[in-house]
Amino acid sequence: MIKHLTGDYETVEYDAKKYVMLYDNVDNEPYPIHWHDAVELIMPLKNEYRITVGETEYILPENDVIIIPPGELHSMPAIPGRRLIFQCDNSVLSDVTVLEPVTRIMVSPVIINSALNKDLHKLAQKTMLDIHTLYSSNSELSDVKIYLKVIELFMAISELQLQQQKVIMDCDDEKLGEYNEKFGTVLKYIDNNYMYDITLDQLADVAGYSKYHFSRIFKQYNSMSYLQYINARRTKAAETLLLDPDIPITEVAMRSGFKSLTTFNRIFKDIKHCTPTDFKKLYSLH
Repeated sequence: MIKHLTGDYETVEYDAKKYVMLYDNVDNEPYPIHWHDAVELIMPLKNEYRITVGETEYILPENDVIIIPPGELHSMPAIPGRRLIFQCDNSVLSDVTVLEPVTRIMVSPVIINSALNKDLHKLAQKTMLDIHTLYSSNSELSDVKIYLKVIELFMAISELQLQQQKVIMDCDDEKLGEYNEKFGTVLKYIDNNYMYDITLDQLADVAGYSKYHFSRIFKQYNSMSYLQYINARRTKAAETLLLDPDIPITEVAMRSGFKSLTTFNRIFKDIKHCTPTDFKKLYSLH
């Protein structure tokens, strides 16, 4: 069962001096809708498992792995069996700038199975089993080794996504390298200016492309339009501001770059599946 649930918020209770948690779970009981700040990886060992994230249900066969990003509402029905449920402190990953290219995968759930990639599927299985072994050890370095395993898996996912981008964008390594450099600059520009108006002309100029070429290539490269990306970045900023009980929601909207409260409410709910008010209440309960 979930040990600490306040409203929909789960407080992940790590052991003393630890930043990871592993459950070798055989409980045949439901887990209600909840969310937490931790990154979560789940792998069924006996019988399939079902996880609903947001409004999407994922059916996970034995030995497949799902990665659930922090902040996502999710639930699991009562299902007999055994599964490994791993959670780790996201701040250890997200606060390290050099890891940003690999932590970028945590924008939506990731299902790792043989259909995605056989080698990645084997690595994901091995990662979960290695984490199980390391977690059971008493070494003071076990947490460090576990995070290295997680980072290695995230790197492999990122590398696969880069290869898929080459196919989608029909380009070679040299051209993809150009896109990586130019769009890396664009993403940094958005990160530094999301609170202001950002136009297509501005972004195209930063990339050095025509606005028509930029708009098309950006969507191929990021699997979302530049407007969707900007709204996702503004929503991420809003989440942080909503943690402060002294900042009114209208001010949160303005400081995050949204032009109106109506737009803020609509976009926030589309992305987080709850209103800014509900999100703020959940955190105030925590």
